[in-house]
Amino acid sequence: MTGLSPTGYHLPVYDYVRPPELSGSIGRRYRVAIVGAGLAGLTLACDLASRGIAAVVLDEDDTVGVRGASSRGICYAQKSLEIFDRLGIYHRIRDKGVTWSVGKVLRGQDALYRFDLAEGSRSAQPPFINIQQFYVEWFLVDRIRELGRTDLRWKNRVTGIRQDEDSAVLTVETPDGAYNLEADWVIDASGHASRVRQSLGLPTHGELGEDRWCISDVRFHKDLPVERWTWVEAPFNENRAVWQHLMADGVWRMDYQMLPNTDPNEASRPEVAAARLRDQLGPDVEFDLIWVGAYAYRTQLMGDFRHGKVFFIGDAAHVKSPFGARGGNSGIQDAENLAWKLTLVLNGQAPETLLDSYNAERRPAAVENIAVTRRSGRFLAPRTEIERLFRTAVMDLAAGHHFARLLLNTGRMCVPHHYGPSPLTTGDAGQAMPNLTLGSHSLAGMLPGDGAGLLALWCPHEEENGLGSGLSDLTREGWPLHVQPVGADEARALGMAPGAVLLIRPDLHLAARLPDADAEQVRGALARATGRT
Repeated sequence: MTGLSPTGYHLPVYDYVRPPELSGSIGRRYRVAIVGAGLAGLTLACDLASRGIAAVVLDEDDTVGVRGASSRGICYAQKSLEIFDRLGIYHRIRDKGVTWSVGKVLRGQDALYRFDLAEGSRSAQPPFINIQQFYVEWFLVDRIRELGRTDLRWKNRVTGIRQDEDSAVLTVETPDGAYNLEADWVIDASGHASRVRQSLGLPTHGELGEDRWCISDVRFHKDLPVERWTWVEAPFNENRAVWQHLMADGVWRMDYQMLPNTDPNEASRPEVAAARLRDQLGPDVEFDLIWVGAYAYRTQLMGDFRHGKVFFIGDAAHVKSPFGARGGNSGIQDAENLAWKLTLVLNGQAPETLLDSYNAERRPAAVENIAVTRRSGRFLAPRTEIERLFRTAVMDLAAGHHFARLLLNTGRMCVPHHYGPSPLTTGDAGQAMPNLTLGSHSLAGMLPGDGAGLLALWCPHEEENGLGSGLSDLTREGWPLHVQPVGADEARALGMAPGAVLLIRPDLHLAARLPDADAEQVRGALARATGRT
């Protein structure tokens, strides 16, 4: 990786504060300790804080992003944007980033396929916003500080862990020495080279990809279309793939596929990167190189995302290639999935067995994402002559045949996982609900503030049949439930008939669809969704 250019990014620096454990204070036991202040770890800390749960976050650095200021992940999907809306930072991401929905797949100068992800979208948030990852992390830190419940510890490097039946103890190194920190629950969000995972001796399974890529973050002196363009075969890159799309600060991400044996240091030299850009856009194009870096992707997957009192989220649990923006977005969804479950358990509203559903739901999501991105990688870098012939045939047919356009696989864009076989789901539910606007509130805005309540959307009969009072009884019994009747227009938008109840989880996934509900049916679905059955 190269360092910063004179026009590069400037990241915030956070103060190191001597931990109380090194100042003679009696060591306290924390409810939740999060290892790693990256995208997944900060999302989890912010989500817990928004639900009234305090945590301590330990990070070995004193800034967001990466030293060298790589932009890293840049595409944030609708589901992630809905999460960030609930956490209170969506407006900053929207105002700073670039909203987009239109993309093109090209072969030379020919557009093989054009798509618009906004078609059919029903969420209050757009399909995608492009913004450098460090900005999102920056906004999360600001919001965590604003909420005021989280102990953010910079330059606190976790080097080991031991655990018993009741807690886990982390060994932490600081500029002032080492100390031990005890927590009821530990969440490892420290990335693919996790020391926590290594200390526990937990294996992962995966492989290093053969494909090589080189990113150039560039600011041009002329405007380009604000669309995501992908060349399967770019004549200006020796008929290898290229991605082109805009992010914040007027900076473009230009991602070039390299030969498998490419020297990453040579590919990252500014003069080499500049030559690639001129080959693409012409010898007279004016631009500023912000950052250049070569990379190879990998896959990595743990057998179980829970080990006793320790949970693994984001790249600590699973790593995949970046096709379709399925990396950082899946880590964000890991964090949300675990946050509401931890909240219910810590507040005494659900048994600890609810936490087993984190692995039951998020590991299949990781398996699916790895499979999807692996197929994209094989399309962009065929490994056999048969695969290359198939790709050529698909491109030849795409211009005139709709079915062939659907086979163009330059990255299936990130969508929420369907928790159909989840132990928490009743019937055929499990899908993510869009953040619809019903009346004057979004769906997420109808969920309770502190805590982790479920939402029962109820379409009343014209003549009261007792369901309303039955649902009120459930809330008085202490179930974490908020009941919201919906009118006829709203019910039609949701596909509900009179007497129906939609039970929606705190992460906006559908726990149950009950067409002709009674209070006992809702009670059973609630018990299942909170791990009581």
